[in-house]
Amino acid sequence: MRLSRVRFVLIETSLSANVGAVARALKTMGLTQLVLVRPQQRLDAEAMARAAGADDLLARARICDSLAEALAGCRLVIGSSARARALSWPEVDPAGCAEQLLRDAEEGDVALLLGRERSGLTNDELSYCHFLTRIATNPDYSSLNIAAAAQVFAYELRRTALQWQGDGSLAGEPEGDAQVERSDLATADEMMSFYGHLERTLGQIGFADPAQSSTLRRRLRRLFNRARPDRTELNILRGILSAAAGRKRPERFQR
Repeated sequence: MRLSRVRFVLIETSLSANVGAVARALKTMGLTQLVLVRPQQRLDAEAMARAAGADDLLARARICDSLAEALAGCRLVIGSSARARALSWPEVDPAGCAEQLLRDAEEGDVALLLGRERSGLTNDELSYCHFLTRIATNPDYSSLNIAAAAQVFAYELRRTALQWQGDGSLAGEPEGDAQVERSDLATADEMMSFYGHLERTLGQIGFADPAQSSTLRRRLRRLFNRARPDRTELNILRGILSAAAGRKRPERFQR
């Protein structure tokens, strides 16, 4: 069940053959969700050939116009990045990535985000992520094909799933070390709606100029992604924003 809730989301892949190879990598490890955001080539005969029998997974692949659409409903998003960022982000290795994804997959859909073959994820795309993960490659030659990267992550997910015990902990994990699960975490699309509300409010109250606040925007998104609020907490935060923008008055509390 957990593996079936893990989405592999590929952004603007340049070659259909790479998508086919990713589909093969996923199917060999029992993963079923492949989502493509604005692929640069259609899924043609080359993609089918590279899928090598995983053409059913290709046929079910969702094609989305935006990353927000691709991540809708996901309670956890982890992005793969081969390069360090000026603004640091919480990081996990591929094994830790698999553990994080599978823990949250007990309660709902989760996503692993893979960027473009040449340039990876943009900073704005990174702001959707709760964690970053990277594969420890040779520093003198770190080039890794997207399908090879997908195979590494897919293998770690299957290996971890096979170790899982019935009580939700990993085999060999000390009792009491499992993270507390929260079943009602805000999803990626709900968080992005909140971020839009937050950024509009900061402009309305004169705290930030939306046109010149990209670093502030990324820092605030990193802060709330790290906190991982549930839906009730998110509604509280949105109520505070509405009050700050003057849409709620203290007189409403007077009897």
